[in-house]
Order: sequence, then structure tokens, then C-alpha cells
Amino acid sequence: MTNIPLLVITGPTASGKTRRAVDVAKALNGEIISADSRQVYRGMNLGTGKDLEEYDNIPYHLIDIAEAGEKYNLYRYLRDYQIAYNQIINNNRLPILCGGTGLYVESVLNGLVLPAVPQNDELRENLKDKNLEELKEILSKMKVLHNTTDVDSCKRAIRAIEIQTYYEQHPNEAILAKPKPINNAVIIGVDIDRESRRDRITSRLKARLECGMVDEIKMLLDSGIAPDDLIYYGLEYKYLTLYVTGHLTYCQMVDELNIAIHQFAKRQMTWFRGMERRGFKINWLKYDMPRMEFVDSVKEIISKVSE
Repeated sequence: MTNIPLLVITGPTASGKTRRAVDVAKALNGEIISADSRQVYRGMNLGTGKDLEEYDNIPYHLIDIAEAGEKYNLYRYLRDYQIAYNQIINNNRLPILCGGTGLYVESVLNGLVLPAVPQNDELRENLKDKNLEELKEILSKMKVLHNTTDVDSCKRAIRAIEIQTYYEQHPNEAILAKPKPINNAVIIGVDIDRESRRDRITSRLKARLECGMVDEIKMLLDSGIAPDDLIYYGLEYKYLTLYVTGHLTYCQMVDELNIAIHQFAKRQMTWFRGMERRGFKINWLKYDMPRMEFVDSVKEIISKVSE
């Protein structure tokens, strides 16, 4: 095992992250921890692009760990990530975090800790009629607002105030909850140009539809999951559910979904650029590099960090 604590392989959708992570894991005695907010759900395979056959014999974690229809969240992810990470370290193998959910990746790298802060019904009642600007002002008096994640909706802002109020009342837990950033983590970004990304997204969508993605949605609905619960997951699950339930034609579904995935990839890249502005060093390697050249480049980057 290398002497870095964590290797991250990230990038936008359709850039080929999983295949690259598997190649690197084989070369560096690694195990993969997924950083994908939807691959945690069982039965949601084609729509989330699990491509489990790509893992070959490499152990993977945090895939198929929640029931479809649940609303998995960052708190659960960080808890489950730490369990998986400890198992891999105890096996004397390299943890490789692979995925494109920027919030999960950055939260792990920041060492974010989210204690199980209970709901404060009285506080929520007092805040329920306040608008977002008023809630931001309250929160800004309680902590420094480093980013907009906590305040992009009234619901999130109220929860953030609830957490800060709990910390003020329980200072010992607040100390334990301070982030513990991971030092010397190596972040690899799979770099794909816009046109190639667009072509791969469109081709992949066509292939997944041909492989039965509509049937996957029908199966999930037939299992008792409410349409709104599938729509909640967005992208494939939103548009295919709208098609299956008669709200979109097939052509409308394909066209609108294709556009939505392209927009999603752009948002991912915006997040990664934001990470770089926030001080994270992302080593970008071309998506179409020959396999062993990619692996060797990762090894070289790791060796420089390890010196």
C-alpha cells in the first residue's frame, strides 16, 4: 500500500471514472469506495450507471446499501464512508474514493463530521415563517458562512440553525464535530473535453435505453415505490417515470433527459472548479490516455506527494 491516506478519482458523468479506478486499484492493491449519491440504492442499476461488471475482482463499497425509495443523505454517507474506509485500512489496502458527487467527495476530503443532531420542533416552529434572507442573517451570527450549501433553501437554512443551536447547547459535541481535513490525499480528475463528453453521454443514454432502462423503472414502480419518490432522484428516474406514467412521450423523454444529463455534467465541472478555488489540488488526466499510461501517471503523482 502507498503511504497516502486516500486516493480520489473523480470527474463528470461519462468520463470513465470507474474503469480508471479499477485499473489503479489493481496496480496499487486498492479497494473502491463509491462517491455516487444514487448508486447506494438497490435495484437502481441502469439509471445510475453502476456497471458492476467493470469492477472485475476489485472490492467495492457503498453500492447497493439502501432501499430504493429511501432518501439517503450526507450524514449517512459520511458514517458509512468511515466504516468502509476503516475496513480497507485494516486490510492494509489503499482506499480509492471514486465518483462524481462533488458534495460527497469534498465533504470526505474536508473531514466533515455530522453528529446526529435531533430535531428541535420548537425552534422550527419559531423559524417557519421567516424568509431565506432572514434565516441567512440568523445563521451568519452563529457561524461564518464559508459556502452557500447551508443556505440554498429555507429548509437547509433552518436545519443549519438547528445544528448550530444544538452545538451552542452542547459545546463538547461541537468540539468533536470540528472538521478534520485529510492531509496528503491525492485527487485525480478525469479530464474530458466538452464535445467528447456530449457524445459519450448521448451514446450511453441510447445504450442504456436499449438495455432495458424503461423496464427497470417499471419494475421499481411495480414494487410499490411511489412515482414521486422516483422523480425525487432526478435525471433518468425523473424523466423515465414521467414517461412511464404518461406525462411525456418517448421522444420528449429522450430529448429532455439528454439535455438534463448534459446540464448535470456542466454543474459537476462547476463544482470541481469551485473545489480548486477552495484550495484542493486536482490532478487532471485525459480520459483517453492509454490504460497503463494513466496508471503510471497516477503512480508518479502519488510518489511526488509521498516524498
